[in-house]
Amino acid sequence: MLKDNVNDLLSFMVVARERSFTRAAAQLGVSQSALSHAMRNLETRLDVRLLTRTTRSVAPTAAGEQLFQRLSPHLLEIEQELATLRDMRDTPAGNIRLNAGEHAMSSVLWPVLKPFMAQYPDIHIEVTVDNGLTDIVDGRFDAGVRLGEQVAKDMIAVRIAPDMRMAVVGSADYFSRYGVPESPEQLASHCCINMRLPTLGGLYAWEFEKDGRELRVRVEGQLTLNNLPQRIDAAVAGLGLAYVPEDTVLDAIADGQLVRVLESWCPPFDGYHLYYPSRRQHTTAFALLVDALRHP
Repeated sequence: MLKDNVNDLLSFMVVARERSFTRAAAQLGVSQSALSHAMRNLETRLDVRLLTRTTRSVAPTAAGEQLFQRLSPHLLEIEQELATLRDMRDTPAGNIRLNAGEHAMSSVLWPVLKPFMAQYPDIHIEVTVDNGLTDIVDGRFDAGVRLGEQVAKDMIAVRIAPDMRMAVVGSADYFSRYGVPESPEQLASHCCINMRLPTLGGLYAWEFEKDGRELRVRVEGQLTLNNLPQRIDAAVAGLGLAYVPEDTVLDAIADGQLVRVLESWCPPFDGYHLYYPSRRQHTTAFALLVDALRHP
């Protein structure tokens, strides 16, 4: 009975966290039907309903949420103790889960992860690429990567990249047809390539600053894309103006595929930081990754 309860409780924790039998089953390496059956057996033994199921979703009941909140700290302690045991090995080992945006992944994380993983083959890393402001504690990530200004004050933040700048770019053909904006306000009369924010669902307002004056401009256009390479490609194709990290378009500007405008309105700002909860005890594997990111 104890073994069944422990196994099913661990499975319940994954289902409650993921809010999905599909994702939970994939993580646990079992079929969805087997997982659903185990949850029903657990509810029968405890004589309480833990999950509310519909055809499209699953969520904890009030009793299930209470159980999840009470068990979470204990499971975290167990995971930390097991990680400590793994650290006693001669070869660094362990699992690290990270969350980062698309640009941070390609420009900062991936160039470091490739040699890091070759150097430490027993360290397993999972990266979820997500442009939303994900709660890494709720998502059970070990750390995340965000711009310095976006990191919550209760987190430990480690700078892993220099300051950044944004760039407004378009093709020479576009500017020959529609003219060059002389100020951010003039973007209102231009065709711009929008990006929708995954967290709030609204369109991203382009941010500018000059001589202490800050502007947030909501632009309009024919095209909305969340993928960074496609936004750049669309600008090269003359479909509109794009607002993207400067480093992603320097080559295209140099070879004449793109022309930059409003440069004086795009000052540097705080670059990417690795951040993680201050209360969490980290493993040797995690410490090695932090050091690698700080000194690429």
